[in-house]
Amino acid sequence: MIHSFIFSDGRLVGRDLELEALRLVRADKGLVLWVDLDNPTAEETKAILEGVFQFHPLAIEDCVSPSSLPKVEDYEDYLFLVTHAVDFTRSEKFNTTELDLFLGKDFLVSFHRQPLKSVRGVIERGLKTTGVIARGPDRLAHMLLDALVDHYQPVIDELRTEIEQIEEAVLTPSEVQLTAQLMEVRSEVAHLRQIVRPQRELASRLARGDYAMIRAVMLPYFRDLRDNLTRIDETAAVYADQLLISFDLYLSKSSFQANDGIKVLTALTAISLPATVIGSWYGMNFVHMPELHWKYGYFACLAMMIVLTLFTWRWCKQKKWL
Repeated sequence: MIHSFIFSDGRLVGRDLELEALRLVRADKGLVLWVDLDNPTAEETKAILEGVFQFHPLAIEDCVSPSSLPKVEDYEDYLFLVTHAVDFTRSEKFNTTELDLFLGKDFLVSFHRQPLKSVRGVIERGLKTTGVIARGPDRLAHMLLDALVDHYQPVIDELRTEIEQIEEAVLTPSEVQLTAQLMEVRSEVAHLRQIVRPQRELASRLARGDYAMIRAVMLPYFRDLRDNLTRIDETAAVYADQLLISFDLYLSKSSFQANDGIKVLTALTAISLPATVIGSWYGMNFVHMPELHWKYGYFACLAMMIVLTLFTWRWCKQKKWL
């Protein structure tokens, strides 16, 4: 699906034009054009990226092919950016969808395969605002990236809640199996760090003023974006350390519980030892064993078994094995 928005002096003056009209707007240097490709067909992708804007074939190939890492490429007349937004459409707790941007002096093209809250939020904001929205495409790009970063916060909050639940479960005397949950949350944190760290570097490069497509007036905004990504990355690093500590505590707790089980088994073995030894002793097949012919021999052996068993049980209790 193709959405298009035309801005004049920062105000929205038109939207959703036909391809021929887009070519005319593209040729008018006094207008700013934003085209959003939302899960487009191959024909729509070719018509916009090749027909209207004539982007470099390598940039188009990078756009239509999924990439696991964010990046920025300078093609002189425009910048090509690969970023990742939180994908709330899937069933997994944390997943991302690629958002590609072509940023020029008077145009912005966004490309994504899944509906994104960040893009929809910027579009709704533009439609509701009657005043100045963005005087340049770099401002529109910042609005998209800023909304993208803001939508990481619910993921951060959810991960914090899961980690707190894991820590509480680890510290309580329960036998709940936490290995699968620990590994799942650890994988989510690792994925978050894998995505956020390169995006922080991307924002840092945009904030340094190395690209002609970013006006000097926009550099403080991109520095703020970099700082937000840095905070997210540092938070993810703290979560990774917390998970590592929780995992170590869980392993120690599991080892301690296993030792408790061994202690109980050892205590039961020790309690049954007197009866086993005495019964085994008098089960030997010797002819000359005077106790066997003693009138009270059976009762004496039984009493000895009971006394020694009680003594062993008391000793195990004192050692807290039972």
